[in-house]
Amino acid sequence: MVPGPAPEDLIHRPLEKEAMTIKAINVRNQFKGTIKDIVLGDVLSEIDVQTAAGIVTSVITTRSVRELELQVGSEVIAFVKSTEVSIAKL
Repeated sequence: MVPGPAPEDLIHRPLEKEAMTIKAINVRNQFKGTIKDIVLGDVLSEIDVQTAAGIVTSVITTRSVRELELQVGSEVIAFVKSTEVSIAKL
C-alpha cells in the first residue's frame, strides 16, 4: 500500500499570486508604442498602438480601458501572444 498525503497537506491553502513584471515577459513579444486610436464599445474596445514595427491593434475589455486610464497619446507596451495582443500602461 502506498502511503497517502499527510493530513496537513490536505488543508486548503490559498494560492499565492506572483506579480508578473514587464521584464518577465519575452522581449521579442513586446512592442513599445503610443496609442493612436481607441474605438470604445459597450463591452470590448479596439486599441491601435503605433510602434516602431507599425500599428498593432488590440481588442480588450472596455472596463480595462477605463481601469488603465488609457487614452490617445498614452505610452504603452503591446504584448503579443500567439492568440492575442495585451496592453500595459507605462
